[in-house]
Amino acid sequence: MNTPYPIYIGNDIFPQLEKEIAAENYTQVIVLADENTYRDCYPFLVSYLPKHQVIPILAGEKHKTLSTCEKIWALLSELAVDRKALIINLGGGVVGDLGGFVAAVYKRGIAFMQVPTTLLAMCDASVGGKVGIDFLAAKNQLGLFSMPKAVYICPKFLNTLPQREWISGFAEVIKHYLIADYLGWKKLKTLSLNEIEVESLIRHAVNIKATIVAQDMNEQHIRKSLNFGHTIGHAIESYFLGFDGEKVLHGEAVAIGMICESHISFQKGLLTEKELIEISSYIRTHFRHHSIPFFTYSHIFDLMLQDKKNQNYLILGVLLKGIGQVKINEIISFENFVESMNYYQKK
Repeated sequence: MNTPYPIYIGNDIFPQLEKEIAAENYTQVIVLADENTYRDCYPFLVSYLPKHQVIPILAGEKHKTLSTCEKIWALLSELAVDRKALIINLGGGVVGDLGGFVAAVYKRGIAFMQVPTTLLAMCDASVGGKVGIDFLAAKNQLGLFSMPKAVYICPKFLNTLPQREWISGFAEVIKHYLIADYLGWKKLKTLSLNEIEVESLIRHAVNIKATIVAQDMNEQHIRKSLNFGHTIGHAIESYFLGFDGEKVLHGEAVAIGMICESHISFQKGLLTEKELIEISSYIRTHFRHHSIPFFTYSHIFDLMLQDKKNQNYLILGVLLKGIGQVKINEIISFENFVESMNYYQKK
């Protein structure tokens, strides 16, 4: 794969991690994990690690904040962690994003490795060198580009996931097919989830993302295509994070976003009605429906104004130009958004 760092995929990759850590002679090794990955995944990894310190954090997107970073930086300072240390981020997208951000900022940057434990993180979040945290209710509002030393993707960790989390990650898999692989999409639609070979699915998604990122590391043009479904999806996810009730998971929000942004593609004549129905029907088959009342639309649209792709107070989204191709920097109006949300609400 065309990346500035190695990506290892397989259930027998941790001896390579052990070898790589030993070769670098790090002064300290820190493992960052949430309570779930510490319980379910750390036991598979621990025997391959040298002497190390574990820093546990609370699980969930609501903890991907500056406050959590401050606590970790304080612990790193108490442990006298220096610039020759290594942080291993063992977890899903939250742990990887936050841990990478912590490492990139601490002492102007220390080494980190990504060991993703969710389908979402394996197929998307751990690859590409984006790290960051949420701020003032906006997703990934603070962040930077910082490359890991390596990514170790172990599919057997998926056995620890609740079904809802697995399906959430599947949204990013669908996204990669829709933006870059028409023939693969046609095949994917014919398979039940039980028929899909998971490691092949991961390799496919990683290869597409790595290929796109290699062309545009700092997201100036084509890398924006990877945000399909996210302009609206991130805003919906952020909106529901503000409530105490059941949350909309990242992948669930992206699934909604893909239906809505496909509908906007249809509105603009970029996607046929047949293609729109094909996409929305497939996504609706695999993802639960979330009721989003009309009175929330203006608030969600306001959150869309915080999207990092925007310019000159215009919301610039990623739309499909047929299945397998995209158009970036497409203006999304409030009217476009409302029509697409109304379409999603029709079960």
